[in-house]
Amino acid sequence: MRQFHYKAVKMTQEKKTELEMMKKDPEAGKEEEDVGVAPHWFETYVQPCVAELLGSALFIFIGCLSVIENAKTTGSLQPALAHGLALGLTIAVLGGISGGHFNPAVSLAAWLIGGLNIILVVPYWVCQLCGGMIGAALAMALSTETNFENATGAAFTTVRSDEAVARAIGAEIIMTFFLVFAVCMGAINEKTRTPLAPFCIGFTVTVDILAGGAISGACMNPARAFGPAVVADYWTFHWIYWVGPMAGGLLVGGIVRLCLGDKKIRLFLK
Repeated sequence: MRQFHYKAVKMTQEKKTELEMMKKDPEAGKEEEDVGVAPHWFETYVQPCVAELLGSALFIFIGCLSVIENAKTTGSLQPALAHGLALGLTIAVLGGISGGHFNPAVSLAAWLIGGLNIILVVPYWVCQLCGGMIGAALAMALSTETNFENATGAAFTTVRSDEAVARAIGAEIIMTFFLVFAVCMGAINEKTRTPLAPFCIGFTVTVDILAGGAISGACMNPARAFGPAVVADYWTFHWIYWVGPMAGGLLVGGIVRLCLGDKKIRLFLK
């Protein structure tokens, strides 16, 4: 009886202590309840797609508007800063929901290294392309007709001859590789992940545009090319901005998966 009484008193004291702790910290008991509970389908599938749509629209709107309103300005510093800062800020705000891709090449590489569910790959691409059209259309709506025509609606017009195609494709592959590599290593790979990833990714876009803008326009993003092409109806050499970026994304996915990824990502020599 004494032993039973002792256990009952001990359990009562432990319960009182637990209740006191929960009064001090109401969130303390919730963490245990949430463990093992699967995320709601809305958070798993709908929210990420909406975030990709909205983020792509905002990023491409800023990028297009910066080109349209500064078409006569010499140099590439202004669009480089606008694109880089817009992308970095958008990733910082929405990256926790969708991963902050806003680029089909990034989504392709993320899927290859296990950072994106295969079910979401095509929906991500659709949302990114739709976001590109929305962003380009908003930029057109806010621009004067003269500025829009002078900039060809921010579509990529750098490549004007067949002789420039090889250089443009090479530039797009390398620059996209640099961008997607920054995303995969800075935001997905656990060993090298950093809280500064959004701004590192934005800086990568800026330096790519500064370095290769005169060669290909430094697109690095099929959604960024597709939206303005639809709105301005300009399709000359448009395929370059699909082939180059997607090839760059494939290369990054392969290298990270085979060589540079952490144990969860790497296929061999774990």
